[in-house]
Amino acid sequence: MPAPSSTYESSQTRTFAEFLQRADYSFMDTLLADPQATKDGKDHNPRQVFSGHYVPVTPTAIPSPEYIAHSKNLFHELGLSHDLALDEQFLRLFSGDITVTKKPMRSIGWATGYALSIYGTEYIQQCPFGTGNGYGDGRAISIFEGILNGKRWEMQLKGGGPTPYCRGADGRAVLRSSVREFLAQEYMHSLGIPTSRSLTLYVSRSEKVLRPWYSKDSESIDPDVLVDTPTAITTRVASSFLRVGQIELFARRFRNSPNHHELNELKMIVNHLIKRNYSQEINQSLAFADQVVELANLFRQRLTSLVANWIRVGYCQGNFNSDNCAAGGFTLDYGPFGFCELFDPKFQPWTGGGDHFSFFNQPAAAEANYQMFWAAIRPLLSDNKDALGRLDKLREGFSETMRQKIETMWSKKLGLINYDEMLVNELFSLMLISKVDYTIFFRKLSEIPSELKTLKESFYSTSSNEIDVQWNKWIQNWRGRITRYGNIKETTSSMKKVNPKYTWREWLIAPAYKKAEEGNYSLISELQELLTNPYEEQSSQMAIKYDRIKPKKFFNAGGISHYSCSS
Repeated sequence: MPAPSSTYESSQTRTFAEFLQRADYSFMDTLLADPQATKDGKDHNPRQVFSGHYVPVTPTAIPSPEYIAHSKNLFHELGLSHDLALDEQFLRLFSGDITVTKKPMRSIGWATGYALSIYGTEYIQQCPFGTGNGYGDGRAISIFEGILNGKRWEMQLKGGGPTPYCRGADGRAVLRSSVREFLAQEYMHSLGIPTSRSLTLYVSRSEKVLRPWYSKDSESIDPDVLVDTPTAITTRVASSFLRVGQIELFARRFRNSPNHHELNELKMIVNHLIKRNYSQEINQSLAFADQVVELANLFRQRLTSLVANWIRVGYCQGNFNSDNCAAGGFTLDYGPFGFCELFDPKFQPWTGGGDHFSFFNQPAAAEANYQMFWAAIRPLLSDNKDALGRLDKLREGFSETMRQKIETMWSKKLGLINYDEMLVNELFSLMLISKVDYTIFFRKLSEIPSELKTLKESFYSTSSNEIDVQWNKWIQNWRGRITRYGNIKETTSSMKKVNPKYTWREWLIAPAYKKAEEGNYSLISELQELLTNPYEEQSSQMAIKYDRIKPKKFFNAGGISHYSCSS
């Protein structure tokens, strides 16, 4: 296994001891722990959590951890030496062994509870107690918060063992899902879309768990076999992991028992959200009511931009519940996600997601999450009619803001100065008829072709003469608008900056995690390099391998064209 290269300036964090000195805990120091929690963090059995913002909990290390990958880009951004990824103590820490820590870092982590809303409807059925008091971070444990290169970051283990919210599960993540999350976060960041980030990926050489999955060549909708697969831990990094569902939780507690204590907990978590995710934009000297209104405004801007960008690159979240919606306005929780290959507005890779979380329905799902966010923060403004009025106008204006963001996105994707609804809708109809590959089509369109021939390389179906005539008419109409108002060379350049060359193709990701189960991590390294440069042309060998439409045999293939959230 080759060691990561190290070409850093003298100011970099080079040793594990230096890394520990960067620890600085705002979450645990300013928010409230569950008063029924243990002090030593040995709190791994399912139970109801009635109060507090977090539960102190220690992770459970995976045995015999082995390095697979780390994010070179994020290490550089954080000022970490690449050598740290293979440092024994660093490896032990980020494979779940928190006993290696020394002050100022703490030998205890934390898990958080949150509420669940699906498409704007509150649920408690998924809670084993039927109350909603057992829903939260079942296998995600934050273990570090600190200042790195002048910014505050939180680091969270995915698959670090059970917490009180594990609902009877083992708290583990399998290698398959860990590889997907690690690579997907790298890819999304490289696409220029706000996201949680990938730090490291370690696998256990000795521990395996049984999970339902798909047998070879299966076309089953649901998993049809139990698979014994290695456990792994990927560490994800963000400015914070506060979710809309967390804000909801404290609003529900206040609604169910309206007293000063519950309202104060809601105010504390909202104030913490402002400081962690919006401190550069919200003036802390403003009255708190004004800060809350501005928070709602900024979150609306971020959320609508985020979803427009998801559609731009073909991403479908698959399960965009309020607990999977980061209150900081970035992409979070890469479980049942997928990227659209064959263009379909109803594309939905997750078998449990339904049309309401499908590709083109994500703006509506985002609005449902914003509705829950808006409702959750309203109690903080109950004594301020002016602030409430401004907040309600922000809620009323969500769909219009979303529409504007979507229209601007399509204009940029097509190289247009102004949005043209008729032109765009005609294009959608032709894309559906010809069954185009979403990414390849728009990348080839970025060359501003004058005829259909080049675009046909992205078609999954044979085109008839009648359809060809419609395509050529559309192309000439579209080109006419570009040449009338812009320069073709400049338009091509700008379009290639929003239309990636390479996309996530599940049938090319699956071999990487299958080889990794055999101890071969070469495909993960190759994909990491490819996906961190998605707009670049790259080598002819990479193009031949990764810039191609989906083979017929992978349509309807369980675990590739569709999959459960079994990880």
